[in-house]
Amino acid sequence: MTIHHTDVGAARAPGVSARVQALVAEMTLDEKLAQLVGYWVDQGDEVVAPLSGEKVTSTAYADATVHGLGHLTRVYGTRPVDPVERAAWLWGEQRRLQTETRLGIPALVHEECLTGFAAWKAATFPTPLAWGASFDPEAVELMASAIGRSMREVGVHQGLAPVLDVVRDARWGRVDECIAEDPYVVGTIGTAYVRGLQAAGVHATLKHFVGYSGSRAGRNHAPVHAGPRELQDVFLPPFEMAVRDGGVRSVMNSYTEIDGVPVASSRELLTDLLRRQWGFDGTVVSDYFAVEFLRSMHGVAADRGEAAQLALEAGIDVELPGPDAYPHLAERVASGALDQAVVDRAVVRVLAEKEELGLLDADFSTPPTDVDLDDAAHRALARRLAEQSVVLLHNDGVLPLRAPGRVALIGPNADSTDALMGCYSFANHVLAHHPGVPLGFSLPTVRDALAERFGEVSYAQGCAVEGSDLSGLDAAVATAREADVAIVVVGDRAGLFGRGTVGEGNDADSLDLPGVQRQLVEAVVATGTPVVLVLLTGRPYALDWALDTAAGPAAVLQAFFPGEEGGPALAALLAGDATPSGRLPVSLPRSAGAQPYSYLHPLLGGPSGVTSTDPTPVRPFGFGLSYTTFERAGLSVDGVVAVPSRADDAVPASGTSAEVRAGDAFTVSARVTNTGARHGADVVQVYAHRAVASVTRPVAQLVAYARVELEPGESAEVRFTVPASRLAYSDRALRRVVEAGEVELRLGPSCAVVDEAVGVRITGPTYELGADDARLVEVEVRRV
Repeated sequence: MTIHHTDVGAARAPGVSARVQALVAEMTLDEKLAQLVGYWVDQGDEVVAPLSGEKVTSTAYADATVHGLGHLTRVYGTRPVDPVERAAWLWGEQRRLQTETRLGIPALVHEECLTGFAAWKAATFPTPLAWGASFDPEAVELMASAIGRSMREVGVHQGLAPVLDVVRDARWGRVDECIAEDPYVVGTIGTAYVRGLQAAGVHATLKHFVGYSGSRAGRNHAPVHAGPRELQDVFLPPFEMAVRDGGVRSVMNSYTEIDGVPVASSRELLTDLLRRQWGFDGTVVSDYFAVEFLRSMHGVAADRGEAAQLALEAGIDVELPGPDAYPHLAERVASGALDQAVVDRAVVRVLAEKEELGLLDADFSTPPTDVDLDDAAHRALARRLAEQSVVLLHNDGVLPLRAPGRVALIGPNADSTDALMGCYSFANHVLAHHPGVPLGFSLPTVRDALAERFGEVSYAQGCAVEGSDLSGLDAAVATAREADVAIVVVGDRAGLFGRGTVGEGNDADSLDLPGVQRQLVEAVVATGTPVVLVLLTGRPYALDWALDTAAGPAAVLQAFFPGEEGGPALAALLAGDATPSGRLPVSLPRSAGAQPYSYLHPLLGGPSGVTSTDPTPVRPFGFGLSYTTFERAGLSVDGVVAVPSRADDAVPASGTSAEVRAGDAFTVSARVTNTGARHGADVVQVYAHRAVASVTRPVAQLVAYARVELEPGESAEVRFTVPASRLAYSDRALRRVVEAGEVELRLGPSCAVVDEAVGVRITGPTYELGADDARLVEVEVRRV
């Protein structure tokens, strides 16, 4: 394979300090390459990823750090280590790099932080799918700030989160790491996470740039065949928001290949788009082993040196987790195959990041001696997000359980700590390999929380999460028959690469509940005792049998891995001490056969009379019930008021539309009133529908949303200042444009229900979006 030289220009980049430029000028090639790799010091017998490196005690580590080191990989997140003891080791190791290497440059320390700082004894927050269900960027930003505070306290500089992959297929195992199936929700909540983490002094890393979640058949690492329009309109917008609006400092490539081109080797994505078009000036790090995968999994490189050159020239600055391929760059430079200026370009970025983080002047003389990674502030935020994220899917009036009488608690997830946490929680990611090691923090199960709230609760497991053993069903049925209400808790067990039912590498070819859990639920329902079904899952499952039939459970609650306070949060919601307010961030599928599916489908993607299959979800995106009721009314655009909702797709008649010039912002207003007897939160949702355009458009697309807390009888006016970008899409020439024409804006409780609608006539010439165009809707909530 021919490798072409790259014209990178001088290594001296605009905005780079004189100090960094002087350092690069002084460095040998070996010292430069040392800054472009990480080292996984604890990886050895630990099996937290499918490939392994060297232990800290090996001579390979000493050899690898002779000339310095770019990153230290997961020094807290590979095995259970006491945070204070590990901090003492880390401070000592940083001092060694300062005093025993020629240039004295410390290593940047990175860790996973998707559901909290992935370290022993650290707080575990709800999984990202729960962030999406909360529709609360403010809470996510506060959570991320708390996570960053913990990480910075023990010497961590970069966090490998958030995941900005847009959900396209519920079968994909990594759905629980994602935020939503809507790019705007992913972008706004992901950007909030970036701001929170970086405000605490820790650089966020966007994952996985880009297209990873669009893999064929929902299989991990499978090829992606997304067209350029889907890439531009669905997959890229969240990343663009986080770069341009969030100021993110790091990006990680996706493992996937898009139409035959591995992203790790795509100069078009990693340099031309990310840097030249969007202006990103941070570092790009490889996903673990992704550089080597160019040889072993994609077959676009003949050896590791060629893989390293492809990745570096494409724009990957740092190889993680360790030095598998980048050390071979020395041979490429020596042979003349690689211009050393390409190496220098990456080294400048790495050193600039270290300077920005204060590493070049850091004092490692005094490590922390008193560390609490799960303090009261962490737990309060975990509780807030857990309560806000639970979605009430069905309720015939049995909830809340005011005076429940005898309560039966049944199911494999009822008394499980694992079932409350996502794939990238430290407990499920790492402690699973260390049986007998305590969690290191409080994690009450649903059973613990219900017993504290209701007193004595009869318990029967019924079945396991996986497997075909039905022997426990008789005991579960007997327990239910003796109770006044039965709470059945089922769902997933998160893990990696075949260990569990959801998580990285745990893809599914069915969306039925794993194992015999459906049989358990149906057997308990058949007793006649009212059943409250609680789902603790990392993906949406096909639940038509539980939701679309009068013979199903009396109530159904969906919780996406709600974290350390998930048990108490569920108990509070079941008892009525709190009111459900979560909304579905993903459509609830009818079957696996309808996948991939998104509510953002064009007309041909929905049900029709020319096919016998029906992809209509059991519950739509944005859906969620409450213990109170809400009325949404008064929808207007720039003073033009709504017309009554209709069942057809016609736009309002001439003269009833607001006129907005293409490229201009406009104001959308609506009023929401709590018409019930309880405090509650509504998620005000405004969708756009465009019946005619130059390319097909989704039947509904979220334009704006706001979470609004209201007391009984209280009203609020919500004002959205909507930039033109919210109505933009890629035209036939693949330009992101706002075209003239008729658009209908719809106010409702989900993407599938219209309370009110107002027409918007876009006028003037077609407007092409530019770098300075706003991407985020401004939201103002005023009590009236």
